[in-house]
Amino acid sequence: MPEQILPFYVVCDQSYSMADHLDALNDGLAQLHTAVGSDPVVADKTRFCLIGFAGSAEVLQPLCRPSDVVRLVGLATQTGTNFGAAFTVLRETIEEDVAALKADAHQVYRPAVFFLSDGHPTDPAVWPSAYERLVDPDWAARPNIIAFGIGDADAATIGRIGTFQAFMSHGGVSPAAALHGFALALTTSVVRTAGDSDLLLRVPTQVTGFTALRIDAL
Repeated sequence: MPEQILPFYVVCDQSYSMADHLDALNDGLAQLHTAVGSDPVVADKTRFCLIGFAGSAEVLQPLCRPSDVVRLVGLATQTGTNFGAAFTVLRETIEEDVAALKADAHQVYRPAVFFLSDGHPTDPAVWPSAYERLVDPDWAARPNIIAFGIGDADAATIGRIGTFQAFMSHGGVSPAAALHGFALALTTSVVRTAGDSDLLLRVPTQVTGFTALRIDAL
């Protein structure tokens, strides 16, 4: 039966600098899976995908109903922080996913992306062009991106990546605490608006452990 679907993608840095924080992030993703997947209204209206990136990027959880995920594939550390690879894989994945959903006669909302990194891109000359393809205004499926920076991430870069909202963790907040706030923001963004037929995504204007770099209207 055709449905109104919001695809949302979590794109996480899994470079070596994230090594001490991945357990907290994996726990947060598991909480997200439980909160979203256990609500039948949310499960019907959303599809979830997890992408990890370091020197390369890979789809760790293909797009599916949150309730269909038995166990999330955990993030694991790798070398590099290749933003270009993340944006390239994300664009290709969204194209394929939206086409498949529309082929099943679903109405597809513009996808939402939650991007998280704790470092600087190791491909500074390459990633901007891959990013521009992802947010190309002539591409109907271009996603709304909410970017989160923690640790040594560059605020200017995070602010540039977020097309809808962007946040940087407070200097005095531990990465684990910031990741908890990130996971909570994910959960409340999707669950809180499950019954709203006009707006399926509403990110809090304040996220625990983070400072908002920009707040825009969706």
